[in-house]
Amino acid sequence: MRLRLFYTIFLFLSLLAASFTPASAEGRLLDILGNRKQEKSAGDDGMFGGLSCERLHKFIEKHKDKIEKRMGEGPVPSLTASYGKHAEQNLAAYLPVKPISAPIILMVHGGAWCIGDKAMTKVTLNKVNRWVTKGFIFVSINYRMIPDGADVLMQAQDVADALAYVQKHAKEWDGDADKIIVMGHSAGAHLISLIGADAKFSSHHGLRPWLGSVSLDSASLDVMQNMKAKHPAFYDDAFGLDENFWVQMSPIEQVSNASLPWLGVCSSRHSDACRQAKAFAYKLSRLGIKAHVLEEDKGHGAINGELGEVGPYTDAVEGFMGSLDTEVARLLKY
Repeated sequence: MRLRLFYTIFLFLSLLAASFTPASAEGRLLDILGNRKQEKSAGDDGMFGGLSCERLHKFIEKHKDKIEKRMGEGPVPSLTASYGKHAEQNLAAYLPVKPISAPIILMVHGGAWCIGDKAMTKVTLNKVNRWVTKGFIFVSINYRMIPDGADVLMQAQDVADALAYVQKHAKEWDGDADKIIVMGHSAGAHLISLIGADAKFSSHHGLRPWLGSVSLDSASLDVMQNMKAKHPAFYDDAFGLDENFWVQMSPIEQVSNASLPWLGVCSSRHSDACRQAKAFAYKLSRLGIKAHVLEEDKGHGAINGELGEVGPYTDAVEGFMGSLDTEVARLLKY
């Protein structure tokens, strides 16, 4: 067991010590984490399957300076703001040169509910370059992590509070509070799918309906199923042992007639992510809610980082976005 742990740490540090570009600093780690998370064998004490949130967080903290340096190479936000009292309850907004009732994209980063940051280049770079130049406001948020004492419910509440803040302040940024698309990757995709499905949750936080959600490669749409199967150790940190909590935090269990339109992008390399996405979309569609699944032959990190690059993948996502609103469609074709 000690030998396996030593080998895991060695591989992890080797990745960080290697020459890493803005895409690989967080990308290599999160690709491995995400891929392991989505494989059916993720709970078999594989490379990262045995790591807890605490250990992941310690590894990141040890190399925080290197990671922050690379994050500094991403786009510079137009403004930053706090939507709550905790240090991690903050957001960064990227504004067009001359916004005019601009539609807004709100982005929630991933990281196994344990790590990650709103400024990671895979979260911001291509998306800001693509959509802000087309007249959108792009907002990337942080939220409390499990090592900060949060659980997944608190994280979902943070996402809802951040969205409520954006809706309240959109006019000050010359944005349109009624034209918001919520997007998230990995753990962030789980959180945005949850609040988009659970109308009672959204109402409790004073949210007005938004246009729809884009989920980037979540394999946690059916938490009950995940927790009863083999799973990584950080799933236990995120969801605990209470089956009632698993149901509460499972997006597929919260679908109702009031759920919002949803696009699920999934990696075809990991069958469980696409299977869950299809089941979730089917349940929404049965209720007459717009829902689609886009399978991509890309790794977990690439699904996030390559969105915004010129090509058929970005075009397909924008096709869904444009179907939600005529002004959004007009700007995307500009």
